[in-house]
Amino acid sequence: MGDLLIVGLNSDDSVRRLKGSNRPVNPLAKRIADLSSVEPVGHIVVFEEDTPEALLTALEPDILVKGADYKRDEIVGRDIVERGGGRVETVPYVAGKSTTRKIASSS
Repeated sequence: MGDLLIVGLNSDDSVRRLKGSNRPVNPLAKRIADLSSVEPVGHIVVFEEDTPEALLTALEPDILVKGADYKRDEIVGRDIVERGGGRVETVPYVAGKSTTRKIASSS
C-alpha cells in the first residue's frame, strides 16, 4: 500500500491499561522481534499512550492501516490522516492468529 511500512506498537503498559492485567501475552521485546522478522516492516515505533494519536500527528502518514474488525469511524487517527490528504484502509485478519482467541482457547 505504500513505500515504507512503519508499525506503531503499544508499550506493555499501554496494552495492560487497554486489555487488562493479564496482557500483553507477549512482552514488548518479543513483539518487536516478531514484527522485525516481517519483511515489509521498515520501522517499529513504540508508543506509551493508549492511542497512537500523537504518533500519527508527528508522522503524518499517507496511509493508515488497521484490522478490518474496526469500523472506519472507530479508527483512532482517521481524522488526522484524512485531514492531511491521506487515506485509511482496513485489512482482514489472518484466521487463527488472534491473541484474544488463543487466550480463550487455552483457558
